[in-house]
Amino acid sequence: MSQLAAFIEEKKSIKEKRQQKPILSMTHVVYGYPTVQESLDWMKRLMQEGVDFIEVQFPFSDPVADGPSIVAACHKALEQTLDVETCLAQLGKLANGFPESRIVLMSYLNPMFRFGLDKLAKRAAEENILGLILPDLPIEQAATYKAACKDNGIDPIWLVTPVTPPERLAMLASQASGFLYCVARSGVTGHSVHENKSHEDKAKSTSLDDYLAHIKQHASAPMGVGFGLRERAQIEQLIGKADIAILGSALLDAYNKGGQEEGIKLIKDLFH
Repeated sequence: MSQLAAFIEEKKSIKEKRQQKPILSMTHVVYGYPTVQESLDWMKRLMQEGVDFIEVQFPFSDPVADGPSIVAACHKALEQTLDVETCLAQLGKLANGFPESRIVLMSYLNPMFRFGLDKLAKRAAEENILGLILPDLPIEQAATYKAACKDNGIDPIWLVTPVTPPERLAMLASQASGFLYCVARSGVTGHSVHENKSHEDKAKSTSLDDYLAHIKQHASAPMGVGFGLRERAQIEQLIGKADIAILGSALLDAYNKGGQEEGIKLIKDLFH
């Protein structure tokens, strides 16, 4: 089987996994926090515990889409010398050891552009990474990036938010592959420069259910929902309306409080 054919089969497996669970789990880990080895150990533990996806963030000094917990973790990680190539190689080793869990790499345009977007897509495919998230790269300016991802069988994962204008939301949802990242609330959420504050008042009166139902009208790809998920009731609300629940700052806060054991306890409380 060719590399591209293998990735197409893997994408199908997202929907197959959904048939076995009411909702899939995706956890967020900052590469290099608090050290590179500790972050890799944490990813391995999460895979051992059976999480479906890990969103691995390669740190950047100005992570505009992130709240204070993740910003602090990025700054701590950057006290070390980190490089994208080493990160990709280490993630590849993890991915090969846990074929049931899938890794998505998230970062910002600055470090990935310096590495080279064509090279990024090629190396991500070689290391069996499912997709890439660059929240500050607008889709309108991403033609070369999208082509590189397509050529290498990598999913460029786009974000939509409650304040994304309806026409743009429909466009992003219709172009989504792998999965569409649906930000559950406005705030520090990784809005692109195209998001418009004039939609905020309307967003306040739009329920999460209505928001997800609207997205589903346009998206054929699976839907992941994140930002602000901290309680089991929030996860349960997503069942039947989304495919993946994404646990970010809440998991990092639990890890900071009590290490791996506190983080695993939170995952079990929310998903089991």
